[in-house]
Amino acid sequence: MPARLRFILIRTASLIGLLWVLATVMFILQEISGQDPVAATIGATASPEAIAAARERFGLDDPMLVRYVSFLGGLLVGDLGLSFRTRRPVMEDLMAYMPATLELVLFGFVLALILGVVFAVSSMLRWPGASVFRGILFVGSTIPTFLVGILGLIIFYRNFGLFPSRGRGSSPDGPTGFYTVDALVTGQFDLLTEALHHMVMPAVALALAPALAIGRVLRSSLMETYGQDYIRTADAKGMRGTSVLFRHVLRNSVNAALSMGALQLGFMLGGVLVVEEVFSWGGMGSYLGASLNVADFPAVAGVTLVLGAVYVVANTAADILQSMADPRIAVS
Repeated sequence: MPARLRFILIRTASLIGLLWVLATVMFILQEISGQDPVAATIGATASPEAIAAARERFGLDDPMLVRYVSFLGGLLVGDLGLSFRTRRPVMEDLMAYMPATLELVLFGFVLALILGVVFAVSSMLRWPGASVFRGILFVGSTIPTFLVGILGLIIFYRNFGLFPSRGRGSSPDGPTGFYTVDALVTGQFDLLTEALHHMVMPAVALALAPALAIGRVLRSSLMETYGQDYIRTADAKGMRGTSVLFRHVLRNSVNAALSMGALQLGFMLGGVLVVEEVFSWGGMGSYLGASLNVADFPAVAGVTLVLGAVYVVANTAADILQSMADPRIAVS
């Protein structure tokens, strides 16, 4: 079996194992949470007959092992249980809130990658004014994410009125729930501009710290690669610095940055919940906040499982991309 294929299969098996561990932990927490699904669903004042019928319907009288197998089986078909608060399937709720969160995370992650690359490359090529940019990025990344958001609201909304303070803007007609995608596909460019306008401040607040982390790792890798003999040979042949950097150095320096990028994506999935609360974004953070207030464990567990799964998948994808960028990883 080719080394790269074996590496991909091993990482895929690890992915499945991690998802199983995450699901098992959530099941155990559900069992020890002390929350009574029957009381939360039909009310604590229901008749004994109604309570007994509900317990049988939910399978609560079955042995724990049977409930565990049923829980895992439900996850395989997207059944995350019934929300105590909304009385709807958790997956149905998440499908309504998830596009807002994913759109913000994706835009924030792309922005973090761009800022990180600019940080690293400007350090190597010493562009005019690059030190100012790096200083701003460094200061911004050391401030807690929620405080960055609040400062952005004070400066750019209240004082200058440059950006809106809350929400995602007007909802365009479209099937995805991603306002930018739906507006672009349907040709509603005014709504596309509005959606991007609303996204600037929360995306920047979410991207600053990951951008610095990615940029630092990439800069260290670039400096190490610049010390290699083949780079000295390229310099000796008279190749321009930008040509050497983009044609020879970057590809051999991205592995560590890819790993850091996947790690920062996981941090962003946690930070986005706070950013959504600051900017009233209307995504999974809002759903989680409302569910925590009423101890809606199925909803909380559903958000945790979905975000955890995205994080694990992202890290696996990063490992596979690394093996493609550097074949030596597949045989190590």
